[in-house]
Amino acid sequence: MDAQLSNRIVCADSTEFLATLPDGCIDCTITSPPYFRQRDYGSADQLGQEQTPREYVDRMVALFQQCFRATAPTGSLWLVLGDKYLEGELLGMPWRVALAMADAGWVLRSDIIWHKPNAMPSAVKNRPTTDHEYVFFFTKSRDNYYYDADAVRQPHVTFTPQSRMRGGRRHFGQRDGTPEQGKNSGNNNLHTGRWDQAFHPKGRNRRTVWSVPLSKFREAHFAVFPESLVETCMLAGSPVDGLVLDPFLGSGTTAVVARRLGRRYLGIDCASEYCEMAARRLADAKPRDSQQTLTLTDP
Repeated sequence: MDAQLSNRIVCADSTEFLATLPDGCIDCTITSPPYFRQRDYGSADQLGQEQTPREYVDRMVALFQQCFRATAPTGSLWLVLGDKYLEGELLGMPWRVALAMADAGWVLRSDIIWHKPNAMPSAVKNRPTTDHEYVFFFTKSRDNYYYDADAVRQPHVTFTPQSRMRGGRRHFGQRDGTPEQGKNSGNNNLHTGRWDQAFHPKGRNRRTVWSVPLSKFREAHFAVFPESLVETCMLAGSPVDGLVLDPFLGSGTTAVVARRLGRRYLGIDCASEYCEMAARRLADAKPRDSQQTLTLTDP
């Protein structure tokens, strides 16, 4: 059954198809569902056009409960969601969904701010312009889950021009040069001037604000899921050759990144035109394994 799910795009209602998956077959889910009352995709089965926030949250929880069952005990879910104003009021939809999913059994490990440096300008004059969305990192288990911190480390900034540490780079190599004497009083490396040995050689741990520009795909008339955003989630949350799910595949970004990074993918979307778009995009993508093939099917 696992081989039948690998590198496949399925045109179907995601909740219904997820219900057919065997328990524990998914290593990692990375997805950005339709936002509440944001865009009409023209499908009778689409999510996002519910009448009330409560109805939207309930449908999201029902879908991700099927995803929870199909996720391996060590698996994770990375959920990208934007908010919505209705009659001048910010609804807080990302957090409504996240807290409801936590109540339903998912473990919320982190909330990440996706900062969009090229966000669309706004004509609003009575509030700040929104230039961020949320990425929620959920796991199925509380402790025993896959997370590769080394794969997504960032460069250290302490001794670079970007450092905002008082005294800056002058502390490097100076005995007793640390400005944090109390906090690091037990670290001999710092106090003998060996700051280089006090930092992880692969970089600092990933922070929770990610600045990632919006992306475009020539066949999509709107901004698409940025590949670099998906890549960070996938490197951290999925082992090589793991099965990565996107139940709202859209233009196919998650599958494209999985193919490039040597992961297997399973993409689901209820709109046939998007499934076909994703298949065409994948046909042009470079796989890590030249033997990897694509299957586009109805359920």
